[in-house]
Amino acid sequence: MKIVMAIIKPFKLDEVRDALTTLGVHGLTVTEVKGYGRQKGHTEIYRGAEYAVSFLPKLKIEVAVPSDQADKVVDAIAGAAKTGQIGDGKIFVYAIEQAVRIRTGETDTEAL
Repeated sequence: MKIVMAIIKPFKLDEVRDALTTLGVHGLTVTEVKGYGRQKGHTEIYRGAEYAVSFLPKLKIEVAVPSDQADKVVDAIAGAAKTGQIGDGKIFVYAIEQAVRIRTGETDTEAL
């Protein structure tokens, strides 16, 4: 089992969700986060004054999937979230040691 974690631009959420639904992914977790990568923020003008925005709003999506489906999920997220502009985000994949569905007690792949 794997967790696929993606940091994406907020306006790409619906496209990513649709791409995952097409693959048969039934659940995901979305968290509003702030951060920066190579773009190191940007400057904005507000009421005539310029100021630096160091941390940009992003969304963190986490999806737990069987190991054999992880590559397809990564490809789907990358394709749906890509704008070709700096700040599109990153995708990380890491292993899950154990999963338990609290309601039924199912474990591991059955719990996903």
